[in-house]
Amino acid sequence: MVLDLEKIREFGNLNLLAKQMVEGFITGLHKSPYHGFSVEFAEHRLYNTGESTKNIDWKVYAKTDRLFTKRYEEETNLRCHILIDNSSSMYYPVNNYGKITFSVMAASAIAYMLQRQRDAVGVTVFSDKIEWQTPLKSTSLHLNQIFIELSKLLNATEGSKKTSIHEVLNAIALKIHRRSLVIIFSDMFDEKDDVKDLLNAIQHLKHHQHEVLLFHVNESKTEFDFNFEDRPHEFIDLETGEKVLLQPSGIRNSYRKKLEEYWQDIKIKCGQYKIDFVEADINDDFDKILLAYLIKRSKLF
Repeated sequence: MVLDLEKIREFGNLNLLAKQMVEGFITGLHKSPYHGFSVEFAEHRLYNTGESTKNIDWKVYAKTDRLFTKRYEEETNLRCHILIDNSSSMYYPVNNYGKITFSVMAASAIAYMLQRQRDAVGVTVFSDKIEWQTPLKSTSLHLNQIFIELSKLLNATEGSKKTSIHEVLNAIALKIHRRSLVIIFSDMFDEKDDVKDLLNAIQHLKHHQHEVLLFHVNESKTEFDFNFEDRPHEFIDLETGEKVLLQPSGIRNSYRKKLEEYWQDIKIKCGQYKIDFVEADINDDFDKILLAYLIKRSKLF
């Protein structure tokens, strides 16, 4: 499902948008080779006196006058921490704040899926420090609170906030005491652009036995392909405010070469550390994000 990022901000109801996105995605799964992934209950069984009543299917009771409970295929206690980069570079492109809007929407949909599967989910928002963090819970009330906090983020405008991903990931690795799935949404532009520090921080998470799913959020047409109209442009660093006047055609090849080398280093190391690295182009379908999450989840159990 491709959503207009500007309309997401205008509409603002993350709860409804996440529900619609996930339900549309699930419908698509049933028509695809991935229909085996289950985010629904698999069957019913008779209710046993004394057990919890929370899974009783009252619609079935109304039809049959007998108590049945929903039996889920995957009744797990997965713990998932969703990390969202909120540095100034994530508010690019400035016309729709695309990268942060995309990340918030994708995180909302994954959080909805996690709660639907009764998994515990928590959200952390960071820049050069942890800005806010929710507890880790699996209740619908907790999910609503996550949507409220993410809605505030969706309505924010960019400030002048730098990124220090490696410091934040190291701090979070020390805070998570039980094995978890850690999902990261970031454009991976660290203040120092130090691949070694960044990868050491990700390895820190792996050292603590956590599974990591890294979504590299980007706007490929301009950030990768450097596809700008061939005339002088003033480029502004959103995190430092530094400005430079350039003719895109004059530096396009060297820019793309350097950027490719940077990302290739990260991709190779992620492969070595068994970290799932997924390109998340904000112009692409959100289903790619949800499918990557389900594939990762299926490998854990």
